[in-house]
Amino acid sequence: MNKSLTKVYKPGIVKFALNVWPPFWGAGIRILSISDDFREVRMKLKLRWWNKNANRTQYGGSIFSLTDPVYSLMLMGILGEQYYVWDKEASINFIKPGQSDLFAEFQVSQQQLEEILSITASGEKCFPEFIIYVKDAQGNVVSEVQRKLYVRKKPQYRETEALQS
Repeated sequence: MNKSLTKVYKPGIVKFALNVWPPFWGAGIRILSISDDFREVRMKLKLRWWNKNANRTQYGGSIFSLTDPVYSLMLMGILGEQYYVWDKEASINFIKPGQSDLFAEFQVSQQQLEEILSITASGEKCFPEFIIYVKDAQGNVVSEVQRKLYVRKKPQYRETEALQS
């Protein structure tokens, strides 16, 4: 994230921006909430006629889009301008058809954050992995999505060996 973006990168603004962002809006994706510390996000994928597949259930691409780029945006909000944060890879396991609106919850735990900070303090790359369970309104798991991120402290913010001694 660049320095100028840091000033406006607030949960309410991010929520609004993503809710009107054409790829999310068109897919029926809506941010329901973002916690003040960016540690929790709740989202919904509305079943609409235009995001149904040939079997009249949720289109798999929309389910996958529901989880992209949420963890990257969360970590950008948590870590701020000192870090590069990108999605690196992802996979999805479709467990059952999505026959209704779907929901996903995203969380970054204190333990995960401490591990990221520890690994990246001197400039090392970190590849945290997250699992998201996309569920229907009854709480049944429809799909499991694995996301791996790339996180690295920008060179100007890395600790040097002189500072560590």
